[in-house]
Amino acid sequence: MMATLFNAALGIPSSPCFSFSKQSTLSPLRCLRNNQDVNGFHEHRLEIEGDKNVEKSKSITGDDHAKPDFSGMFEEAQQNILYLNKERLKAIDELNKTKREKQSLLSMVKKLTVEKMAGACRDNQSVCSDLLLRIDSMVLNNVISPGEASELRRLVISHKVGVYDVFNVTANKGDSELLGELRQFSYGSKKSGFHIVHICTEMAPLVPNRSIASYVTGISRALQRKGHLVEVIMPKYASLNLDEVQGLRKLTIEAYSYFNGQLHENRIWTGVVHGIGVTLIEPLRYSSFFSREMINGYPDDFERFSYFSRASLDYIVKCGKQPDVLHLHNWETAIVGPLFWDIFANQGLENTRILLTCHGFNSQCTEQPDKLALCGLDPERLNLPDRLQDNINMERVNILKGGVVYSNRVLIMSSVHPKHTMVHNLSHGLEPTLNIHWDKLAIAPYGFDKSTWDPSSDSFLPENFNAENMNGKVVCKVRLQQQLGLSERASNILVACIFPKGAELDVHKMKGIILHARQQNIQFIFMGTNEGSVMNQTLEGLKKEIKDNKIRIVVKYDEALLHLVFAGSDIILCQSFLDPTDEIPLKALRYGAAPITHLCEATINRNFIHHDQEATKYSQLINSTFGNMSLNLAVDEIRNNPSKWRQRMIEAMTQDFSWDGECYDAHVEACSAIKNL
Repeated sequence: MMATLFNAALGIPSSPCFSFSKQSTLSPLRCLRNNQDVNGFHEHRLEIEGDKNVEKSKSITGDDHAKPDFSGMFEEAQQNILYLNKERLKAIDELNKTKREKQSLLSMVKKLTVEKMAGACRDNQSVCSDLLLRIDSMVLNNVISPGEASELRRLVISHKVGVYDVFNVTANKGDSELLGELRQFSYGSKKSGFHIVHICTEMAPLVPNRSIASYVTGISRALQRKGHLVEVIMPKYASLNLDEVQGLRKLTIEAYSYFNGQLHENRIWTGVVHGIGVTLIEPLRYSSFFSREMINGYPDDFERFSYFSRASLDYIVKCGKQPDVLHLHNWETAIVGPLFWDIFANQGLENTRILLTCHGFNSQCTEQPDKLALCGLDPERLNLPDRLQDNINMERVNILKGGVVYSNRVLIMSSVHPKHTMVHNLSHGLEPTLNIHWDKLAIAPYGFDKSTWDPSSDSFLPENFNAENMNGKVVCKVRLQQQLGLSERASNILVACIFPKGAELDVHKMKGIILHARQQNIQFIFMGTNEGSVMNQTLEGLKKEIKDNKIRIVVKYDEALLHLVFAGSDIILCQSFLDPTDEIPLKALRYGAAPITHLCEATINRNFIHHDQEATKYSQLINSTFGNMSLNLAVDEIRNNPSKWRQRMIEAMTQDFSWDGECYDAHVEACSAIKNL
């Protein structure tokens, strides 16, 4: 160090520790020849005092008493070194920050790439749906006539792929510009798919209330993936999750609908959800109808939903829509059937037909006949045994019965029960009506979203697999064991108990299952599927109580781990096969895990005693295999006959129980049948 200071004092180039960057605010130590005193030196240096740079200079003469201040230069060097070290640490922090940002960007790019590859068709659907909603807006604003709107809709529906190429950006275009481009767009091939309009009260993720919400979204997306055009009309609830709606717009003109002898204004909102065009109807005078905590369960439910049903039909006619199918759901929109045939069928909807889905018959809505007049229907015409009159209480009308009578086709949603069981055992008084209309009844199963839940493309898995190549399932099992700290052996039988949203935990039963796991020497995982649920709090208490190296209780919701649990487990213990909102058995089969219920074997047998040719493929599979299998029997078969078990799981994996499978086929068959009427 002292040699360095001497070199600086004598004008000799400094050592590397004194090499400063151009951006540094410090001046390097310099010694210059004094022009006026050849025997002296002029020292010029920059000292750092706090945040201020103070320049000091002094003359060093050749006098014997004037010597260089080496201690000062040494102190200055220390300060310079400290400053440089501080700058170096700041640079390292900036570098680390840049690396983190780069990693984050790479992850985001990877995610967007996956989403783009998985959802390219949804871009087409979104543009198509957006164009159709813009056409509705132009009709309501009198920019075009209903007749021209109908032709433009057919143009869009017939050329969905071409429409995306030409109209992929519509938000910034005015009506006149967009209309001009639409008119120039050539009308070529004839229409191939169905145009279906759902009139419903729920849709996921806007109103994820019951099984109908996920069903409407699931089957709509499946239909659009296969080339059909689907729209949804819903009430605009005050609690609606509008963040899920893309391109949400409020139409500038109010649409009118008839109710209680008068015309009433409705505000119309439009947008796109998962590529599906969505129209929300907001009553202005009856604003309290849809500003409540619950979807239904109020004394004036008939008034609320009959208003919405009539407003939906008024909107469809005013826009000049001519859908192939109006799709109704449960009693809430079943009144659309009588309204359509008695009032609207001759208003440009002559080629439209009615499809009703019933998600069970336990809720039917009976009312005083006079209330039918609120939405414009004639009570005397409809209060008859072969129309809306209730089969049990003849002084009331049954709204769901009216939907069955006035529909062209009725789909009964049931994954497990066949038509015979639904009509004769679970119809809650509607059996005489259903028997009369037997030929237009059909069973359709529920499904799940296989674009998210598919082991052959699941991005959460360390290695993908399918029925043709199951090697990846072994990798997933070992990774799951590693992640949860279980013994890492693929030969260990791994059982997962997954609790769906809203499930209640029977702690006594769970303790029995845990005792069983200890006796059978199997690995067990308990996991909830809903973040922040009461179920997770119960699991937390159970986790503190249970101490076992073969049992893991996952309290915090983790989506990536949930996918890995399905992929790595041999058995998924389910609560029931009967709950339509519980997709766990369907996903288990997709991932090559056997769904086994908590129920005792005798109870399960009673659930599947009837089996006929009209049962779903899912029902047939469950009835012939896992529905009658206890956990003990499943564990024994895995251990004693592994090759037979493997073949059984492979066969189950080849079945498509998603919305795109049997459920889709049932809906297209229903639409085809009623279009030929």
